[in-house]
Amino acid sequence: MRPNAEIADLLEEYADLLEAQGVEYKHRTYRRAAESIRDSPEDIAALAAEGPEAVQQIQDVGESISKKVVEAVETGVFEQLEEARAEMPVEMAALTGVEGVGPKTVGDLYHALDVRDLDDLENAAREGEIRDVSGFGEKTERNILEGIEFARQSQGRELLGDARPVGEAALDFFEAIPEAGRCELAGSLRRWKPTIGDIDVLVGSDDRQAVIDAFTDWEQADEVIEAGTDKAAVRSEGQRVDLRVVVPDEFGSALQYFTGSKQHNIRLRNYAIERDLKINEYGVFDVSQVEDPNSGQRVGQRVAGRTEDGMYDALELPFIEPEMREDRGEIDAAADGDLPDLIAEGEVRGDLHLHTEWSDGEYTIEQMAEAAVEFGHDYICVSDHATGPGMVGGVGLDDEELREQLAEIRDLESDLPVTVFAGVEANIAKDGSISVGDDLLADLDCVVASPHSGLEGDGTDRIVAAIEHPSVDIIGHPSGRMIHRRPGVELDIDVVARAAAENDTALEINSNPHRLDLWGSAVKQVVECGATIAIDTDAHSPPEYEYVRYGVHTARRGWAQADDVLNTRDAEGVRDFLH
Repeated sequence: MRPNAEIADLLEEYADLLEAQGVEYKHRTYRRAAESIRDSPEDIAALAAEGPEAVQQIQDVGESISKKVVEAVETGVFEQLEEARAEMPVEMAALTGVEGVGPKTVGDLYHALDVRDLDDLENAAREGEIRDVSGFGEKTERNILEGIEFARQSQGRELLGDARPVGEAALDFFEAIPEAGRCELAGSLRRWKPTIGDIDVLVGSDDRQAVIDAFTDWEQADEVIEAGTDKAAVRSEGQRVDLRVVVPDEFGSALQYFTGSKQHNIRLRNYAIERDLKINEYGVFDVSQVEDPNSGQRVGQRVAGRTEDGMYDALELPFIEPEMREDRGEIDAAADGDLPDLIAEGEVRGDLHLHTEWSDGEYTIEQMAEAAVEFGHDYICVSDHATGPGMVGGVGLDDEELREQLAEIRDLESDLPVTVFAGVEANIAKDGSISVGDDLLADLDCVVASPHSGLEGDGTDRIVAAIEHPSVDIIGHPSGRMIHRRPGVELDIDVVARAAAENDTALEINSNPHRLDLWGSAVKQVVECGATIAIDTDAHSPPEYEYVRYGVHTARRGWAQADDVLNTRDAEGVRDFLH
């Protein structure tokens, strides 16, 4: 049985290969189908068992694709994909992980230079061969070479948005096992880092073998990597899931220890030593009194370990939330009673950055508004792309089209179930100018300005110039980074944050798991400077409203409280903030 994400991956790979082969339009059909399958709440394997007609219930899946889906569920692949792989035997995911290298580029370089993987690409760039390929040049070759190192560094780590659902599926599995007591995610996944190595799961149980045996039989485990007496590892949806089983009395100490981070644990250990305490994965021990009668050494009396709260309580510290455990001053803050009351899921009341079919979204304004109500939002801002640098293929709207959309929103707003702010996602050019006329910007409710091109070098002055524009309300994805694809512009966050605070301009946490821009440490600097954060999803379809949780936990990694976030306010509170 293959889950939705894996089938979607196969269709996307086929789409990439079609595009690389120069097949026009068809690849777009497969991409839309892949996205719909990935987002569908229906179990694709269950539908496939009923036949192609049942699979066609999913939006964007037609007769031809439905047959391929059934074949993929039954065999793990479909014939046309195997043929495409044989025709173009390239490592598509690795190659397209290099900034500026898309499927078409992969196809061009394969046909011209037989480039099949990153090593081939790097060798061709270093030998100066790429510049001689039609449509390329010396600058493109140089950019590709610079992007290869970043792409290599990104390999082996999964996006938070890909890893978290797998980890939560594992938790659901263990919660249904009678022998498993308490269970929790651990490691960087519990700290909500933007990228994850392995998925760590901790279970407390008196019957370790039963838990291990159940785990290795988990229906979502595609491969058992190892299985011991208290540890096991499987691969699910291409990701490694590591299980550790401990006795219930040590669950709290193990959870604290394996959540990390390493730097936090070291700092906490030293804090304990200064107080004649020892802390490790087995508990907190008072070493000031108890001596081993044989050696005369202090061995310690266990004073905590059953619960994670008790571990911090034994050190006379309040509980430190997992997202904060990065050794950024959280232990001193806890000791001084200065820990923030972090923003929680459910406190974001609206989304101020989303797209509709007017630009590159897939749904109407009405559909996005109705979906927002179902999600629980009180308001949204329609912020479709404006024309400008980085907008290709007719995606962006010119000023006249934006005025037409503004008129439509005004006509619709009395009939819409939520407050809808009329906005735009304008482009920030390299010189910091905004790609929409000032008169139109002044008429819109909310202006999100974002960088989309020229994403190299220092972008501080560019972003500050946009912040200082009198009509800009929010800077969207401020660095322009795409995780695993491009690092984005370099920013002096303190300078940007001070400018934002002085101009009452919000800085966005773009919650899309491919972005998470701003990131945790940057959010902390922004909050400390007194600037405002906006947590948005950049949604292009209703299911992407769910991304907001990744933004909330990124805000928590930056010590943000609800009052630091613009869209924890009600609609009138947001309107008061907007320029």
